[in-house]
Amino acid sequence: MVYLHHLPEDKRLNLNISLFNEENNTQNILLIQEDLRLSKSMSWDHTQEDSQKNQSHSTSSAWISVEVVSNVTEFIFLGLSQDPGMQLMLFALFLLFYMVILGGNLLILLMVFPDPRLHTPMYFFLSNLSFVDIAYSSATAPKMIADFVSEKKIISYWGCVTQMFTFHFFGCTEIFVLTVMAFDRYAAICQPLRYANIMSTTACTLLASLSWLGGLAHSFVQTLLTFQLPFCSSQIIDHYFCDVHPVLKLACADTTLVNMLVIANSGLISLGCFLILLASYTVILVSLRKQSAEGRRKALSTCGSHFTVVTSFFVPCIFIYLRPSTTFPLDKAVSVFYTTITPMLNPLIYTLRNKDVKNAMNRVWNHKVSLKEKRKA
Repeated sequence: MVYLHHLPEDKRLNLNISLFNEENNTQNILLIQEDLRLSKSMSWDHTQEDSQKNQSHSTSSAWISVEVVSNVTEFIFLGLSQDPGMQLMLFALFLLFYMVILGGNLLILLMVFPDPRLHTPMYFFLSNLSFVDIAYSSATAPKMIADFVSEKKIISYWGCVTQMFTFHFFGCTEIFVLTVMAFDRYAAICQPLRYANIMSTTACTLLASLSWLGGLAHSFVQTLLTFQLPFCSSQIIDHYFCDVHPVLKLACADTTLVNMLVIANSGLISLGCFLILLASYTVILVSLRKQSAEGRRKALSTCGSHFTVVTSFFVPCIFIYLRPSTTFPLDKAVSVFYTTITPMLNPLIYTLRNKDVKNAMNRVWNHKVSLKEKRKA
């Protein structure tokens, strides 16, 4: 330890000055470090504040986005035509079509259920087809007919969801029922001795149940894929009902993956079932060479009517659904075939060209006439 009072005065002065300078330097260093610490602290505070502002801004943006999506409460159809005169003509025409659909398919149901002679696999599936046609056409036709005489063709958001679900549910069920009917005809013509065992009551019930369950699964997936997307501001649907491709055009998100899934879900089902139908009819035509002339005539009459219905239904479906999400002006006219024309043709073909159904109609008519005569007597 150095005692300052033992040193000379000049050295003591120099040492004091040196110590004073060192003390000042130390204080300066401490001050600089304190400044740096405060600067970092202020910078961190500003960063946190900016982060909170950005988070608040993103949160508010998210709320704004949700608010925009939730504001889409209805959609507007453009319909088949915008011309008032044409709309009145279409109103009368499609009202007639819908009455034929209801009347013809209900007639088949009323003919099949009471008559034990028609309790066969063919008419069991025919009654399923008639019921499906009534429900399938009712998913689109009443709304379309009402829109022809309405100023604004409006449907609510949940109304659109319901229409798409019911339309695809009954439409896909019809595809499976038509495929099962082709298998029934194959078993009846190509396997006549084993037909009763192949198409037993249990087998028919199982095939019909699988057709309905398959339509339900298809419709659930199709509707979920479409309406899980956000809809921002566009509300105009260039169609006369809520179908997948026109609705997907309104989504404010990337729909590439959904489009591919729609093709796999709808397009491939239509194409696959149509190819199965073509294969079954090819086998039937080949096997008819071994049949008698009367057997060939009867088989060709039944299969020909069935194939007419199948072609008018499957070909437009394949054209619409087995492609990316692009719409053409022709789409609405093509859609009329599988939404209205085919359900109307089914009862006409199966009643006018079917001897058993016509005989059942005659029996019912004669029974009513005899009842009226008894009442008069």
